[in-house]
Parts: sequence; C-alpha cells; structure tokens
Amino acid sequence: MQIALFHMTAIDPKLIREIESAHQVQSVIPKTTKTTVLQLTDVLSLEQRTHLRNLCTLHATDIGFLPKHFDPSQIKLLAMDMDSTLINIECIDEIADAVGKKKEVSDITEAAMRGEIKDFSESLRRRVALLKGVPAAALEGVFNERLRLNLGARELIAGAHARGIHTLLVSGGFTFFTQKLQAELHLSETHANQLEIIDGLLTGQVLGNIVDGAAKAAYVEARCLSLGSNKHAAVTMGDGSNDLPMMHGAGLSIGYRAKPIVKEKVDMAFDHVGLDAWLDLL
Repeated sequence: MQIALFHMTAIDPKLIREIESAHQVQSVIPKTTKTTVLQLTDVLSLEQRTHLRNLCTLHATDIGFLPKHFDPSQIKLLAMDMDSTLINIECIDEIADAVGKKKEVSDITEAAMRGEIKDFSESLRRRVALLKGVPAAALEGVFNERLRLNLGARELIAGAHARGIHTLLVSGGFTFFTQKLQAELHLSETHANQLEIIDGLLTGQVLGNIVDGAAKAAYVEARCLSLGSNKHAAVTMGDGSNDLPMMHGAGLSIGYRAKPIVKEKVDMAFDHVGLDAWLDLL
C-alpha cells in the first residue's frame, strides 16, 4: 500500500529511515520537498497505522493512507465543509455571541460534531431557535470581523481550479456565509441552510430542508454523476461527524483539524499542514 507524508517545510529524512526500519518499503517517491509518498509491500494493521501516526506526530508530520482506488488523474471534484474546515470558526456560535448565548449554542455544536447528538437536523433547529431576535446585521459583523480562511484555503481553491477540478462547498452552516465565500473564492458550487429573516431580525427558523450529513453526501454523489464519474473522483474534506457520510467511499477523504471520530475513519488527517497540502499528490 501507499502512504503519503506531509510537512509544512520539508520531510525529515530521519522519519523515512525510521519507517524503513519498521516496514518493507519498496520505493520512496518525493513529490515535493514537503510531500513524499512511500510504497509499502505490506498491508498495515490498525495497530501499525496508529504507530505510524504517532511516529509522524513526533516529527510534526501528517500521514495519509492512500486507498487502492485513489487515482490522482481521475479527480474531478473537491467537496469541502465550511465551518472549522475551510474557515476558522463555527459561524452559528459567533452569531449566538451577539446575544450572549455562545456557550449554550457552542455546547450543542460541539456535541453534534463529536457525534454525540445523532440527529444533526434537530440539533441545528435547536441552535437556530436560540438566535431568535438577533439582528441580521450581526451576520455581516461575523463575516467581516471574525471569519478567516484557514491555512492554505486560497491555495487549495486556486490549485483545484487550475487543474480543472470542480469545487463544491457543502455546509451545515448558512447560505449568508457560503455565498460570500463563493464570490470571494470563485467556488464552483455551494449548498447550505437558509436562515429566515423578517424585518431585519432572525426568526429562529431555517427555511427549507436541512443540509445534514445525508444531504452533503447526496450533493457530492450527484455532482460526481453529472461530471461523468463516481464518488472515486471526489476528494472530500471536513472536520465533524456530519461530514462522514460524504467522505465514505470518496477517492480520498481528509480530516482537517478533525474530531477524533472523524480521524478514525478518514484516509488522512491534517493536524499540521494546510488545506492545500494534498494537491502535491496530483
């Protein structure tokens, strides 16, 4: 099998030697100074994968276990979560801060992202209900004053577009933010939840169907079909449990600063490098 190593500046040769001493390495393929792919002869057990992750952590290096079906030349779609993946915040928590309810809302958010609340739609409705009466202007304030792109976000989108990859931002957050990010980053497509606003105030309601984990997966699969391919043509990125359905069966799944439940299931977890690091594999 193949493993990929990612570092912010340069892969430590000592790390590669340590891996070679513990595993049968057929080849070492430097993609860039920051990214190297190793071809192993053996199939790694769960224990071996855990050991390699821990070893890489000691070298401030992220590791990915490339699935057999991953074909860099066939990637046509990049699907991303927004909150805490493409951007640095959970927007709903910051909106709640405007009315002094951030802790109450963020506690629900964290439980949902950890997978402790199984019904994401219900958890979202509970949180949005707490926003009743918040001025719509608070959304603009969150976007301008608190929202920042995560490391490598601009490079990720620009790099994907340069390679002809369709970019899909699919979020359990809100259209107010996804639409602004689409305009700023020239994203190909976005989907999210729409907050109801009447007389300049949030009503505490969401309009239409909730974009939950199942909806995210459906959008990814539909776009892959429209691009003349299947889910193996998609790279999916997220951080919370509601991202797992769209990640399942993707060509490559990547957890970005992800919750433990996500790290256990994805092909690679980025805790050190930026969002764009995987582009070195193409």
